[in-house]
Amino acid sequence: MKGSLYALVAVGFTLIFGVGGVLNLAHGATITIGAYAAYLIGEGYALGAPGAIAGAIIVPGLFGALMYIVLIRRVQDDPVIVMIMTLIASIGVESLIGQIGPSGQQPQILVSGNTPEVLGVSVQYHELLIVFVSLALIGALFLYVNRTDTGRAILATSQDRKGAFLVGIDSSRINLWMWVLASVLAGIAGLFLIPSEGLSADMGLWPLIFSFAIVILGGLGSIRGSVVGAYVIGTVEVMTTSLVDPKLTGLTPLLLLLVVLFVRPSGLFGQEVQV
Repeated sequence: MKGSLYALVAVGFTLIFGVGGVLNLAHGATITIGAYAAYLIGEGYALGAPGAIAGAIIVPGLFGALMYIVLIRRVQDDPVIVMIMTLIASIGVESLIGQIGPSGQQPQILVSGNTPEVLGVSVQYHELLIVFVSLALIGALFLYVNRTDTGRAILATSQDRKGAFLVGIDSSRINLWMWVLASVLAGIAGLFLIPSEGLSADMGLWPLIFSFAIVILGGLGSIRGSVVGAYVIGTVEVMTTSLVDPKLTGLTPLLLLLVVLFVRPSGLFGQEVQV
């Protein structure tokens, strides 16, 4: 389950870096925005699962668009400034939510209950839904990038922005779309985090940290690498906390990240947007 969830977060993180060449440190805050939007619309306005899903998609998507248009577009050629701007935005969003938002709730917004036991093992329906939705969305993204004109424009922009401009591709429009798409994926991840992690202003912090480890393991800019890296790190984390000590949550993936940086800094699948 965690691998599927991390894959959604890491793929969005990869899209922004692969196309724009910048690190979005507000990606974790976008997860939090998606979770709170889903909870407030689905539970607060009693719109149920449809309202929660709509909130987790629309509100983070709008946040991503505003981030790019208002803050990023003018400074996108300076990766350091972009990192600072997104860090400030992240701190601001999390501080605001911490002041005015609810905390601790863990409602089963979408589905509840467990599967029948098989060999003494029962799985929550919520966890199965995460796996299904994650694979479906990532599969659709693979097809979108490979089979559509916009997808080919994304690949072209990631490989050579000036060359893409010369053949008529608006790189600014492509970057805006990447910020929106990445934010939507993060918002959906936030929706699925609610039942397991509960609402909190910093609920997107560890997924963001894991995203760094995942995209470096898989190769910065590689969608395929992000998916593989997410399942590797998700499996390593579950095994470590289950078989060794729950207090080691987050430590093993970071150690794995250090090993990858020493042994193969480019990651498993290279450093440009690819599938």
